[in-house]
Amino acid sequence: MSGDGLQRAVDKMRADGLPPEAVRTFARAYEALRGGASGTLPDNELEPVRDVPAAAELAARDPGDALDRVAVVKLNGGLGTSMGMTRAKSLIEARDGLSFLDIVARQTLALRARHGIRLPLVLMNSFRTRADSLAALERYPDLPADVPPDFLQHREPRIRADDLRPVSWPRQPELEWCPPGHGDLYPALRSSGMLAALLDRGYDFAFVSNADNLGAVLDPRLLAWFAGSGAPFAMEVVLGTELDRKGGHIARRRESGRLVLRETAQADDPESFRDFRRWRYYNSNNLYLDLDALAALLDAGEGVVELPLIVNRKRVAGDDSPEVIQLESAMGAAIGAFDGARAVCVPRTRFAPVKTTDDLLVLRSDVYRLDEDARVVRDGDEPFVELDPAHFKAVADFERRFPAGPPSLAGSERFVVRGDVTFGAGVVARGDVTVQARQGEALRVPDGAVLAG
Repeated sequence: MSGDGLQRAVDKMRADGLPPEAVRTFARAYEALRGGASGTLPDNELEPVRDVPAAAELAARDPGDALDRVAVVKLNGGLGTSMGMTRAKSLIEARDGLSFLDIVARQTLALRARHGIRLPLVLMNSFRTRADSLAALERYPDLPADVPPDFLQHREPRIRADDLRPVSWPRQPELEWCPPGHGDLYPALRSSGMLAALLDRGYDFAFVSNADNLGAVLDPRLLAWFAGSGAPFAMEVVLGTELDRKGGHIARRRESGRLVLRETAQADDPESFRDFRRWRYYNSNNLYLDLDALAALLDAGEGVVELPLIVNRKRVAGDDSPEVIQLESAMGAAIGAFDGARAVCVPRTRFAPVKTTDDLLVLRSDVYRLDEDARVVRDGDEPFVELDPAHFKAVADFERRFPAGPPSLAGSERFVVRGDVTFGAGVVARGDVTVQARQGEALRVPDGAVLAG
């Protein structure tokens, strides 16, 4: 029944004006799915990585003119739907009245001033984040550089799970489409002309990271290591902890010895996948790219980079709607596409993404501060925070329950909130604290309360 599914999907993409790189990448993933690919990377084909150098142990190098030949690329296509948002996630307040995008812009300007470099900031936007994000950056008149400020990620049809044809949903046609995962970075750089623009203006390297990870600031020492290594690709990894049980880890293929990235959806043994002591090194999604090497790889594949398939199964619009398949890939998986790709182990301060309101509370609290270069600095250890998702999952609900701002968490090791709790001003948490409202009742923690456990 899937015989004409691919052609229907290709026709739909072309009618939507999508470029050849997007169509070819989708067709490759579709053919893999139709051929029986499950998207898994089985344990028996992999072995743990043991030989990753630590950033702190790298020999000191002068980055030289590499600092003037690098661009910063931020993934900015997400809407934060898991946090109840409908616009660019990077536009919510991160801390001190500044959005994530404000802080990223200020970090970029500070690096330019400190090192006397060009350093363009380039966003990979989606159609739904582009206008608001570019408007927000207009507050920084010194930010524009000698390349365009953004490029657009592609989109692709969602495929029905029963017959592998593009789903039709006339009542909400936008639900017929989905993003292809952030592995789309590579074909989108090419199809948009951004890759050619960067190379034409003398940029040889790109530092890529997520817009919601404010710890991912270009580090001259790490750039010097990458530029001096001659590697085409490098990934910053962190040592695994219990927090990383759902994160992607690197491994080596047993047969080839080649590095690969394995995401949650690609695991055949969930218990083994969660063994962070075994797999040890986890992807931060902070990447370094040699742009000439990337251009050559894309040219060889006619705009397609061979990345492992991720099969993401969802419902098109609620539990009673058809099951659909989204064909995705991860940008970090390109570690397996380049000969000579490298990894470097960095401190966890460089990996502080905000995926939930739990993370947002910590970032806004006194655990962190912004320095003069807009770097997010953590003083001491980060506490474990767990807010009741029934009352705090959406940003709007979260804001209502912390109307005077976050409590002090600098002296807390663990902060758990269960039930409908609202916090007054100047609340301080110390040690291991659990605040619990009675079921069906609201609780207000008074101004100035000291919570100790």
